[in-house]
Amino acid sequence: MLLALEGATVRFGGRAVLDAVDLEVAEHEIVCVLGPSGSGKSTLLRAVAGLQPLDSGRVALDGRDQVGVPAHRRGVGLMFQDHQLFPQRDVGGNVAFGLRMHGASKRQQADRVQELLDLVGLPGASRRAVAALSGGEQQRVALARALAPSPRLLMLDEPLGQLDRSLRERLVVELKELFGRLGTTVLAVTHDQGEAFALADRVVVMRDGRIAQSGTPLQVWQRPADAFVARFLGFENVVEATVGAEAADTPWGKVPVPEGAPQGTRTLLVRPAGVRLVPAGTGLRCTVTARTFKGTHVSVHLQPDGAPRLEAACALRAAPETGDEVGVEFDAAEIVVLG
Repeated sequence: MLLALEGATVRFGGRAVLDAVDLEVAEHEIVCVLGPSGSGKSTLLRAVAGLQPLDSGRVALDGRDQVGVPAHRRGVGLMFQDHQLFPQRDVGGNVAFGLRMHGASKRQQADRVQELLDLVGLPGASRRAVAALSGGEQQRVALARALAPSPRLLMLDEPLGQLDRSLRERLVVELKELFGRLGTTVLAVTHDQGEAFALADRVVVMRDGRIAQSGTPLQVWQRPADAFVARFLGFENVVEATVGAEAADTPWGKVPVPEGAPQGTRTLLVRPAGVRLVPAGTGLRCTVTARTFKGTHVSVHLQPDGAPRLEAACALRAAPETGDEVGVEFDAAEIVVLG
């Protein structure tokens, strides 16, 4: 195992912002840590990098405890959201910085800089001024600089956070391909689940300094561990329910559940795709309170009488208008009994 955290704990003012975290990252694996502000994800990254000492627990790289090992001797690369490029140096000078600190010759530096700028899609940019670069270009330079010393572990702190959405979506695909070609081991933190799910082999969701769930993007998306994870991923149709063999009693009435679902008092997630609209007068009566165009579908917000609001995903041409009365039925295949 390349990286292992065992009981890693960091306290600020007596409060544990990182609370006995156990986490392993295998060689060549891309792990993205997700969570809201204050969940501890950036503190975790800083602890691994050696920028934040632990109050208890340990960080091990290649099986070696890193206690007392300064950041510059841990052999990890770190890239921050704001890039932190040196404005007084040109692109080549920025990329070569770590190589120079490691004692590489000028010839080795020049060759490596050219190789990396080609790799990140900025061939021939070595002499350009940092101030003349766009946000996306600065992000690529920062990535090349972090990769230059060939770190065993590359850590990214909200690497695409300052870029516009279309650029972010394009670069995350490029990063996934680049890390695959290089065989880079990556630990990244982000608050953007779309970014994490596109980049990661494994997603770790944090809450209040602890790991709430860890799994492949598909596992986490299909089966959130609890109501917190489900809501963090953007699902709104989450309620307490009494689950029986075939159906659950919910504020929305009887809702079918998948065969073999755990029974008793549970938390129920109904995915928007599982909220089927039917003609008014059948099913659960609802009023359309809002509709949002999502590109591939329309998100329709529904208000039943005396029950929590529902979100449905509708085809573009079939979406009702705000103020319409509709009926709702539920699809058991899109219902998850949490926990």
